[in-house]
Amino acid sequence: MSETSDSGPDFAKGGGLLPAIAQDAADGTVLMMAYMNAEAYAETLATGRAVYFSRSRNRLWRKGEESGNVQEIEGVYLDCDRDTILLRVRQIGRAACHEGYQSCFFRQVTPEGLKIVGRRVFDPNEVYGKPKNG
Repeated sequence: MSETSDSGPDFAKGGGLLPAIAQDAADGTVLMMAYMNAEAYAETLATGRAVYFSRSRNRLWRKGEESGNVQEIEGVYLDCDRDTILLRVRQIGRAACHEGYQSCFFRQVTPEGLKIVGRRVFDPNEVYGKPKNG
């Protein structure tokens, strides 16, 4: 038996921003975590492509607008409290991470320190230009 509800995400709980986790629909890899506001959520549902809210730019961020690495939505899920969004996506392009890795979670915490466990699939300097402070 399935149950339906008309209630969407509770953006009031997060002060207007809720965490949004992007997960690869094919293999379950957690690709990234970003934030969504109501406008980003609505545009994501309307277009079928992931749209987030960039806290550093203070504006909507259409995933892939600079890199071309967009996320097509396969499914949208809410947690039990309706204050976290899970996007099951088809990652179009080589990587979800702006540092050039498939997943933003490419660092493993070990007793010795951080260990890189992912493989860089593109050079971010080639995609985004030279670093401003580099």
